[in-house]
Amino acid sequence: MPDRAEIDRIATELSKKLADEGKLIEAGWAGYRMLVLPPDAPQIQIDECKMAFMAGSQHLFSSIINILDPGEEETEADLHKMDLIDKELCAFGREMAMRATTTKGSA
Repeated sequence: MPDRAEIDRIATELSKKLADEGKLIEAGWAGYRMLVLPPDAPQIQIDECKMAFMAGSQHLFSSIINILDPGEEETEADLHKMDLIDKELCAFGREMAMRATTTKGSA
């Protein structure tokens, strides 16, 4: 079984390949669906979750495009904004990881 570093390397390579093919967000949806939705989820749940996932992706992308300073080179302000987005998403990732590992019951 591959270790975490190998999984991360493969995921990065796959992400780059899919981005080049214009399929990065669709691939993200597929990964999200596998991790979050039960295999027997009803079609309406799948459709609504995909709508929410794609809407979130579209919101983030259009927001980034609109908040960046004009010009071809990134500015310190651009980097700061991207850093804040990264921090916000990392905090969400930590929260989701904690939910996934929370045990049920009492000690």
